[in-house]
Amino acid sequence: MKISTIGLTKICFLLSVSLCILLFLLSPWRQHALPKPLLVPACNLTCTRIYLESRPEVTRLSTATQDWRRNLVKSPANVGLKDDSRSSDLLQLDDLFIAVKTTKKYHRTRVDLLLQTWISQANKQTFIFTDYEDQVLRQRAGSQMVNTNCTAVHTRQALCCKMAVEYDKFVLSSKKWFCHMDDDNYLNLRALLDLLSAFPHNTDVYVGRPSLDHPVETLDKIKGDGSSSLKFWFATGGAGFCISRGLALKMSPWASMGNFISTAEKVRLPDDCTIGYIIEGLLEVKMQHSNLFHSHLENLQILPQISLLQQVTLSYGGPENRRNVVRISGAFSLEQDPTKFKAIHCLLYPETSWCPQKNHLSSLT
Repeated sequence: MKISTIGLTKICFLLSVSLCILLFLLSPWRQHALPKPLLVPACNLTCTRIYLESRPEVTRLSTATQDWRRNLVKSPANVGLKDDSRSSDLLQLDDLFIAVKTTKKYHRTRVDLLLQTWISQANKQTFIFTDYEDQVLRQRAGSQMVNTNCTAVHTRQALCCKMAVEYDKFVLSSKKWFCHMDDDNYLNLRALLDLLSAFPHNTDVYVGRPSLDHPVETLDKIKGDGSSSLKFWFATGGAGFCISRGLALKMSPWASMGNFISTAEKVRLPDDCTIGYIIEGLLEVKMQHSNLFHSHLENLQILPQISLLQQVTLSYGGPENRRNVVRISGAFSLEQDPTKFKAIHCLLYPETSWCPQKNHLSSLT
């Protein structure tokens, strides 16, 4: 078969082009010139941080990448890891709305002790919800004292009345977290910030300690016709609990502007139970159980002394069980410090003016 000169020229040209393309694709220079895939290795937080810092082009990709990095640091799986990239995103004390529920007869005893101890470290973030216009307390707390105008009796209706006022005042604030405490709680602010820093405030978080070893069961009178039952966990108010702002806003249909009281009346539950009913029962958000919250109903003497400064809340027994306090030695006598709150406070804040000059941490070992 004869091939024309023109045809042969075309065949040679095509072969030359094909050879050039093949050589270009296999060229080592091209392999170095092309950008490498931006893959984040599967490793722990410290490894990820080192990788990101070694690849500045990764952190400059977009704001979304920076947001991902912040979310990685705040992930519950990374709680307790020390990392420089977390410093700018740490939860601040001013992000908290702390509500302390009390009543007239405890102003001179329980509330005065709290004002002297932990509230002195968070007086701008702590609101005292009471049922009496106490001029002495008003002078000390100013606008941080909230007269709820609820009755002073210890009934379900009175407790729910105060909780309704707490909730509404939090919603009107710009705070990220709503934390409820009773007037017999010592709140360790540092431990609380460490705990809450593990959770994004704009997601659904409800954290506390249940007082029962099983969920509560009640008739579903809101979602259903009252013929079926509904089970849910609740965090006892006696130990304290916290709710993220994102979740608190979702509670609004059953909790805001007096709706909390009507919801509690429908299910006939006290204030802390009603909180759990709304969150777990109606919104179907699971409670985060934490052993770092403690109420006077526990045997507080069995708490390991070495762990006391890591607890979020502590309490003490009432008149019927005055020996139910944490075991900790200090410079105060039992008459001076029957609740042990002063001893705990001086270990956390030894620079406090009324604390002894020397506080021995060895008392916790």
